[in-house]
This record gives sequence, structure tokens and C-alpha cells, in this order.
Amino acid sequence: MIAETQIAQFDSLTLDNGVTLRDITVAYETYGALNEARTNAILIEHAFTGDAHAAGIDHEGKPGWWANMIGPGKAFDTDHYFVLCANVLGGCRGTTGPSTVNPATGKPYGLAFPGITISDMVRLQKLLIDHLGIP
Repeated sequence: MIAETQIAQFDSLTLDNGVTLRDITVAYETYGALNEARTNAILIEHAFTGDAHAAGIDHEGKPGWWANMIGPGKAFDTDHYFVLCANVLGGCRGTTGPSTVNPATGKPYGLAFPGITISDMVRLQKLLIDHLGIP
């Protein structure tokens, strides 16, 4: 199974420190199928999810970091569940973070990227879950 990283975009996200980030992106991968009732979703979190590549093989031939746990007949059985893994806010693999271009300056945020909290990361994941229509 070739894993495809997808990108969701959001207009803004207000952080706990009061800073509002604009033009937010979040990288994610999904495995399995969402059922009609949208009740079979599992959000995978691991090591603060440095990247979204949890299962399958990417285009470079690299297996996901939890490939032995996600898939048909495995612990997170994709014959029954829709598994979602999203890169966290502040990450460097497709989600808005220090290497992202700041729309206000046209340059990467770098050290100017605002401090973020776990709550900020969770709020972005909740935006993604809502975007995918998962209750």
C-alpha cells in the first residue's frame, strides 16, 4: 500500500498565547475507509506525531513508523477502522511550523514562529477532524 500524504488548509488558528496564525496547513494520512455513519475513525498519536506517515510505504520506499500496527488484520485493523494520523502544529513535515513562509513577511517564520502548546496542537487536529466530517 502506497501512503499518500494529504494537506488540509485553514484560514487561521488562534493560539493560547493570543497570536493568530494565518493560512494554516496540516499534513495527514488516512488508512482504511470511513463508514457511512462516520463512527469508525481512530486518531493515531505517537511521539507527538513528528510526521503523518504512520503506515504503508511512502514514495521513497520508506515504511510508516507504525506499519506493524496499522493495516488489515493488525491491531488497528483497516478492514474495520478508518485510521487518521496528522502531523502536529509546529512540525516540519507539511504542517505549519518554523519552516513555513509567514504570509505577513514572505519569509520563513524561523525563530519568529510563536510558542505553541499541546492545546494549540489539539485544536488544529480538531479542525482537521471537523473538516473530514467526523463527529
